[in-house]
Amino acid sequence: MKLFPIFADLKNRRVLVVGGGAVAERKTLALLEAAADVVVGAPELTPALTALAADGRIRYLPGRFDPAWLDDIWLVVAATDDRSANATVSDAASARRIFANVVDDPELSSFQVPSIVDRSPVIVAISSSGVAPVLARRVRERIESLFDHTLGQLAALAATYRKRIRASHPDLGARRRFYDWLLDGPVAGFLRQQQPAQAEAALSDALDTPIAPADGSVVLVGAGPGDPGLLTLKALRALNEADVILYDRLVSDDIMSLARRDADRVPVGKLPGENHHATQARIHALLVEHAQAGRRVVRLKGGDAFIFGRGGEELEYLRTHGVRYEVVPGITAALACAAYAGIPLTHREHAQSVRLITAHCREDEDNLDWPALAREKQTLAFYMGVGQLDLLTRRLLSHGRAAQTPFALIENGSRPEQRVLSGTLEALPRLAAEHGIHSPALLIVGEVAGLAPKLQWFGQHLEGR
Repeated sequence: MKLFPIFADLKNRRVLVVGGGAVAERKTLALLEAAADVVVGAPELTPALTALAADGRIRYLPGRFDPAWLDDIWLVVAATDDRSANATVSDAASARRIFANVVDDPELSSFQVPSIVDRSPVIVAISSSGVAPVLARRVRERIESLFDHTLGQLAALAATYRKRIRASHPDLGARRRFYDWLLDGPVAGFLRQQQPAQAEAALSDALDTPIAPADGSVVLVGAGPGDPGLLTLKALRALNEADVILYDRLVSDDIMSLARRDADRVPVGKLPGENHHATQARIHALLVEHAQAGRRVVRLKGGDAFIFGRGGEELEYLRTHGVRYEVVPGITAALACAAYAGIPLTHREHAQSVRLITAHCREDEDNLDWPALAREKQTLAFYMGVGQLDLLTRRLLSHGRAAQTPFALIENGSRPEQRVLSGTLEALPRLAAEHGIHSPALLIVGEVAGLAPKLQWFGQHLEGR
């Protein structure tokens, strides 16, 4: 069957829903969203439909379907659990040339209700011709991730200024380029930042003066710990809009495969033994260089840019050089690795606080508050600590943390090769060496780590002795 796609204007037009159960309730609510004049016919109604009738938002026809219900009806939806009754509705509607949808029964339907992506006034509809609604739902989920929720605001703003846009750009080619600028430039950026007044001002100013070459911008994106399924929708959109991507060493190939195919990809990850100050200075210079060339830059960092990621330093540098920027948070390693290891970071019985700590320092630079870290009933999450396990263990034990305190060392957290090593604090360095744990790995110390053997659900678990 080939279906003709159509968007129906049902405002103030009478639509009949036959059925009073949960399915009929969902269809009724959707029709009310479209401002339809809804009539519901059924022997009984759900409490929600009863309330809508009492409030005058729908008209209720009690009893079983009567063909007279179709008088003055534009559209009908049959949503009973009786196929014979639904067939009767379908036949009666067909006889009157009224389009009918029988829920989950394409053979009896003359139109299908699609899955939708709603960015009103922009609406995307997806249909499987009624034969695979689950597939349509999955396609909708994919499309949902592509469009920011401010797209509707942008479309409404463009509609408001449509006449001025046409007058300012009578040439079709120039008008198309203007709309590209509208979608990709500062107007859309201001709306994403919830600054509608600035967005409208930027649009109005652009219509009064010729558009200058596009200003570049930077989006600081947290890529999470490695599982591409943990990317936020905003992160995915940023990757698909980027002209150039500056990415860290620990960003997984699976995540990079989701980026725009023709984007320039520049690896800027720091390696052990490098002069990190010089490397960071190079990153700063590249960000400004590409942005000032009018490019959309994504600075892609593993985990979250504001948790041991120097994101604040990079924003300060961008601000100093007048570069526009946005921030898309990522799921930081402590949250993701703990969850994928089955470890709750807080627990009523075991931990009332969490500390996120970088262990990336030499012993002679150690300035952590070890007496505070050694207290019980708290969870310690050490980043970049694989090379410092001897130091961490000695410091914690010497300041009073119990030797039998549980630990969990999570290697490649959230990735297919994840391994979780658990044991007691006194045995941590020995067990890590025996099992060959390597970076990237996150160390969790505290009573909650003892839950890992019982609650683990992902990857390989190694219980040390």
